[in-house]
Amino acid sequence: MTQSTTPSLTVTDLAAMKQRGEKITCLTAYDASFSAVIDKVGIDVILVGDSLGNVIQGHTTTLPVTLRDLAYHTQCVTKTKQRAFVIADLPFLGYTTPVLAAKNAGKLLRAGAQMVKLEGAKIDCVKFLVDQGVPVCGHLGLLPQSIHLVGGYKIQGKAPEAAQQLLADALELQQAGAQLLVLECVPAALAKDISSQLAIPVIGIGAGVACDGQVLVLYDMLGLGVGSRPRFSMDFLQNTASIEDAIAAFHRAVKQATFPSAEHSF
Repeated sequence: MTQSTTPSLTVTDLAAMKQRGEKITCLTAYDASFSAVIDKVGIDVILVGDSLGNVIQGHTTTLPVTLRDLAYHTQCVTKTKQRAFVIADLPFLGYTTPVLAAKNAGKLLRAGAQMVKLEGAKIDCVKFLVDQGVPVCGHLGLLPQSIHLVGGYKIQGKAPEAAQQLLADALELQQAGAQLLVLECVPAALAKDISSQLAIPVIGIGAGVACDGQVLVLYDMLGLGVGSRPRFSMDFLQNTASIEDAIAAFHRAVKQATFPSAEHSF
C-alpha cells in the first residue's frame, strides 16, 4: 500500500486563505470514517470538538469529556485524513494554569492534532503555549464549558459593553499569539467587525456570513442527534442523496458565502 503524498494544510495556508478572501470550511469529526469522507470532499479544517460529549457520549453538556477521550478521538480522526488541518479541544478544567495547558496540549499534539483550542480570554495560557511551540485557536462568545456560569445557551455580545469586551478579548488573544479564533453565537454585525479588525482567520458558528470561515457540528448539519438542531445550523442532508453529497453542499455553500443566511444568524 503506497502512502499518500497529499500535503496537510498548515496555519500559514489558513492565513493565506483569509488574505485572499477565500472562506474556510470546518466540520467536527470524531472517528476515522467520517474523517475520511470530510477530507475527501475538501473541507479545510477538522475540529475534534468536546461536542463529542453531546453527540457521541449522550451528555447534556461538554463538561464530562476528558483529555483521554479527546486524545483517543483525535487519533481516530488523524489516521485517515490527509489534507485537512486538525484542531483538538482542550477539555473542561484542562487549562487552569499555563503549565497544565501545555502538558495537556502536548498529549493532543502527540495524538495527531496540529492545533489546540481553548475557551475564553486565557491570555497567560495562550502566551505560554505559543512560547512552547503549540499552535492555539481561541474561542469567544458562547463558551459551552462555562454553560452553568452564564445560565444557558444564550447569544453573547448584544449589549454595547459586552461587544466592546469581545472585540478587546479577540485582539488580546491575537496579540498573545493565537493563530485562529472561533466566534460562537454572537451578533453578525459584531462578528463582521471582529473579523475585519483581526489579521488571523475568524471561524464563525452562529456568527453570520462575514466571518472568514464557518464551522458546524457534523451531526447537526446531517440532521442527526437526540436533541433539537441549533437555529444557526442547517440540515444539509435533507436535500441530498448521501452524506458525502451533504458535506459537499456545506462546503460549497460556505465557499460561495450563501451559508449562513440571515435565518441562521443573529
